[in-house]
Amino acid sequence: MTKNTETALKLFIVLTRASKVILEEAHKPIDKYKLNPTEFAVLELLHHKGRQPIQKIGQKILLRSGSMTYVVDKLEKNGLLERVYSEVDKRITYMSITSRGGELMNSIFPEHAENIESIMSALTVEEQELAIGLIKKLGLSVKDLS
Repeated sequence: MTKNTETALKLFIVLTRASKVILEEAHKPIDKYKLNPTEFAVLELLHHKGRQPIQKIGQKILLRSGSMTYVVDKLEKNGLLERVYSEVDKRITYMSITSRGGELMNSIFPEHAENIESIMSALTVEEQELAIGLIKKLGLSVKDLS
């Protein structure tokens, strides 16, 4: 095995393990509200970006359409989201966060943001910015391979 291969494999393992423990820690405050990470991601997107077409939500949070329908249906059943049908194009259905969903996110998000800041505080702000650039570069390069 070449040095390049060994280093690439080590980086892969380090990124994978770090991602796993970071995600587990990041989800702890969300678990208290009986939401899974995907449900939280949908609510967070709609809370911060406003209503979105269902198809775009799946693309933005990297979720397949079948799973997306299940998550959206569950959140709608719990009164956290509502469907809004397009007046212009009947094929487009938007999802919008309800006032109840907004109140829930106003309760959860400050704790979530504080938790994320705490998790990332092992790195200085400068190191975080460097990591953002490097990881983004890596992700975009993989996308280019497809």
